[in-house]
Amino acid sequence: MPHHRIAPNVTDASNQLAEAFAALRTELELPGVYPSAAVEEARESVEHHGLPDRDLRDVPFVTIDPATSTDLDQALFIDRDGEGYKVLYAISDVPSFVAPGGALDAETRHRGQTFYAPDGRIPLHPEVISENAGSLLADQDCAAYVWEFALDAEANVVSVRVARATVRSRAKLSYKGAQEEIDAGTAPPVLQLLKEVGLKRVELERLRGGASLNMPEQEIVQVTDSGGYRIVAAPSLPVEDWNAQISLMTGMAAAQLMLDGKVGILRTMPAPEERSLLHFKRQTKALGKPWDGEVSYGEYLRTLDASDPRQLAILHSAGMLFRGASYTPFDGEVPANVIQSAIGAPYAHTTAPLRRLIDRFVLVICEALSNDQQIPGWAREALPSLPEIMAGSDQLASKLERMALDAVEAALAVNHIGQEFEAVVISGSKPPNGNGNGNGPSGIVQIAEPAVTARCEGELEPGTKVRVKLVKADIATREIRFQLLP
Repeated sequence: MPHHRIAPNVTDASNQLAEAFAALRTELELPGVYPSAAVEEARESVEHHGLPDRDLRDVPFVTIDPATSTDLDQALFIDRDGEGYKVLYAISDVPSFVAPGGALDAETRHRGQTFYAPDGRIPLHPEVISENAGSLLADQDCAAYVWEFALDAEANVVSVRVARATVRSRAKLSYKGAQEEIDAGTAPPVLQLLKEVGLKRVELERLRGGASLNMPEQEIVQVTDSGGYRIVAAPSLPVEDWNAQISLMTGMAAAQLMLDGKVGILRTMPAPEERSLLHFKRQTKALGKPWDGEVSYGEYLRTLDASDPRQLAILHSAGMLFRGASYTPFDGEVPANVIQSAIGAPYAHTTAPLRRLIDRFVLVICEALSNDQQIPGWAREALPSLPEIMAGSDQLASKLERMALDAVEAALAVNHIGQEFEAVVISGSKPPNGNGNGNGPSGIVQIAEPAVTARCEGELEPGTKVRVKLVKADIATREIRFQLLP
């Protein structure tokens, strides 16, 4: 999807958009300034922080993240080990900075995760931790939970252990830069092996029936020369997928450790209902790239090209297959349903403790289980309360993302009211009993320039190309509406 600037009335639209973003913080009751008591506690924790005795600073870890990221949760090292591989995955030792029961602990439980608003990030932890002492920055001695994997030639996990250690990252790599080096054949061994292992883990995902919904990531960025905003959307790079496979492998290992120990908290999701699968099949046929069911839906999704509007519409439709995710705590008895169906295995969040609350508890539990130690009482006692905290936080983050994108799309469209566009129908619906509910038929359409997806009045057939007229674009209410033309 191309980049779009708000034009031509940039200043007016930008001012309205800034006001809309500010209103979002109030409307959603997003966390405000970090409480002074929690900030002071974080500063004292950093000042008196000690590093683990185990020293792995000779391991040449690297981090791979978006270029502007400074809250770096993970650092990676991969080497050959006979016919297989050795993978070391260092995760920020956030638990060592947060005293159980203190002001900082309470505030992180209130927030649940880092929120990414267009006009500024709302961090889970104070910046003295999240972007400094707790971040795995290059050339900085850091405390970490280091996951040590032995993989066979096909990248299956043969053994795993997790223990605290002192680490020192050698380089902060960006996804774009890493991909360019890999493509040019100039990448260092760690990136070459990341591709090798990542591709093998993708194949293992296919074999176990896992599925990845590789939607183009949409990011709202500020245009520095105009003060406006734009939506940047592009399919993820292959290196992002390979890197994500290492994180997924770690989450699967964490889940297995906790299941073996009969204590912990999983991220679970039921398999799609047959009705949803049948509906999705009809959608793929209508949109011109039918899924026949001969291959798994995960394999099918990997064949889609998000740059094609119809195939992007299929990816949107596939969201119905990824529903019902929840957090499942247990202590003493393994739950009946332990699978995260999109992954095709038991899974737990454990690789992003700077940005997600639950990972802090999973890390502590897994480290204790891996080393036959007693699980700290504060971690065990928190398990029943975590699902509600995380569910509320996840819902709030989703609302923020959706409403912010709606506001930017309205700003992109506001100067095009009355104009006509070619559009692709993503979905269509008819009201029950004709107009019994007072509303006529409508659906969702997508136009290419400006890149906007919004509701359209009229009878719409998914997958068809139609001509529409933009009749409303309101930045304050975040509403866009098209009308179907004959």
